[in-house]
Amino acid sequence: MNLIGNCQTTAMGILPHVSMEEALTLALSLDIPFWPQLPRMSFYEDMYVQATEHLPGIITNAKEGRISFSKDKFYEELPEYLSNMENPDYFRLSPDYSPVYHAFLKKDLSKYYAVRGQLIGPLSFGLNIIDENYKLIIYDDEVREFLYEFLSRKINVQYQELKEKNDRAFVWIDEPHLAMLFNANIGYTFESAREEYSDFLKTISGPKGVHLCANPDWSFLLNLDLDILSLDALSWGEVFTYYTDEIRNFLDQGGIIVWGISPTTDEQTETVNVSELLAKLEGFWDYLAARGIPKEQILAQAWLAPDHCFFLNSALSNVEQSFFLLRQLSQQLREKYRLY
Repeated sequence: MNLIGNCQTTAMGILPHVSMEEALTLALSLDIPFWPQLPRMSFYEDMYVQATEHLPGIITNAKEGRISFSKDKFYEELPEYLSNMENPDYFRLSPDYSPVYHAFLKKDLSKYYAVRGQLIGPLSFGLNIIDENYKLIIYDDEVREFLYEFLSRKINVQYQELKEKNDRAFVWIDEPHLAMLFNANIGYTFESAREEYSDFLKTISGPKGVHLCANPDWSFLLNLDLDILSLDALSWGEVFTYYTDEIRNFLDQGGIIVWGISPTTDEQTETVNVSELLAKLEGFWDYLAARGIPKEQILAQAWLAPDHCFFLNSALSNVEQSFFLLRQLSQQLREKYRLY
């Protein structure tokens, strides 16, 4: 699929709303809307929890607000999983785990350029969930291999559901903990992760995208078989652009870069203006252009988004301001560069 950038707008999944309709209205105000995750509304709206439905071995404690893993429980529940491997319903995100998702599917999504879903990625999930021995499950070779397969099936079922509503649907993979992979103390090597993640991406249907807000070794992601890479450019854009050769190759292969540029913190949303954001963003692009990447290509393969999700921002007025800044920035860039 040849995706068009042209500074179209999208955003991360997590919003601080407790009103489903208000959150959906905001998400649908963008060029590429998404179904919001509302963890303040329900424990089951948490992005980690949503990935656990029917996951063998998982222990969900909604009262205490935590999830963990049991290897014994994993073996007990594995036969049920194996008997349902070809059953798409087994891997669907049910209304119990996200009424927002199902409300999104009921909207008319055909008029948008594209629509987006999301699911927590295997690296971040494995680096965040512990077993009964207080060991991160990413270190268990058997569980990690299974996790890649399980999440791939859930992503593909979600993709098919969204594709019925919009032919340019895609599901990106949220990897907020991916930067931990490059910590010298991590017992899961960079080389193993690159090989296994590459194999994982081969099983994903539709456009392949990864989003993270941290600052990893960007060459890891830029050299994967990705169609979409989403980053917090407001915080890490300068570092990211140092990977000029990798960015050039990524763009030459048709990749879309999602530049997270409108601020999400209360202080920044109240003080920054569109002109400042425009200057910052064009500074990144001019740096790349000076090193041989045509600015026309950068623009043609750019989407815009807030710098990260809004989980820590409870002031809805500032969330709306961030979206307003994003839409204004997109409009100015489209007018300036005649992106139609």
